[in-house]
Amino acid sequence: MNNHQHPDTPPGMMLFFLLILLMGGAFDANATRTPQAALPYRAALIRNARLVWGLNAPVADFAAQIEHESSWQPGITNHIGAQGLGQFMPATTAWIGEVMPELADKAPLNPGWSLRAVVSFDNWLWQRLSAVNSCERMAMTLSAYNGGLGWVQRDRRLAERQGFDGRRWFDSIERVNAGRRASAWRENRHYPRRILKSLAPRYLTWGGASCV
Repeated sequence: MNNHQHPDTPPGMMLFFLLILLMGGAFDANATRTPQAALPYRAALIRNARLVWGLNAPVADFAAQIEHESSWQPGITNHIGAQGLGQFMPATTAWIGEVMPELADKAPLNPGWSLRAVVSFDNWLWQRLSAVNSCERMAMTLSAYNGGLGWVQRDRRLAERQGFDGRRWFDSIERVNAGRRASAWRENRHYPRRILKSLAPRYLTWGGASCV
């Protein structure tokens, strides 16, 4: 008798379990693999991130954010009008073009413009937020990118009134809702978690990550 096989287990069933294990390994590998569509933008994203954030820029966070936003499709426009790699709404595009002279051409469907706009807008938000560490601060930054800086500030105040730590996003500010409709609130809470916890590890060869 084979010491590694139960006598009552049919050979076909053993093969089935072996295939399941092999497939599970393949899924795990895919979960940490950089998408092929991202590769043409690697150098430009790293360059722009370091230009705006410095040599220690959390490039993996920005790459994960772009994957979440657009799956690296530069010409995409969604059903509500958000455009490009960073999925900027027209009003946000116009605001960025006014506030940031280097982005005055307001061209979200241009990959170069969109990459620079993502890291620049994130930096603008980052400078207006504070937290106990970089991971929590980036989570707040991403929440603000997705839903607006004002909502993060209102949520922080409500969290503090309810006894949570206003310097932390995860399991603190993210628990409260200062008035958003339920669907928007759920989407906003999913946004930082997926980017920082699930997607950023795929891009660690590109640069740093705030929560890894």
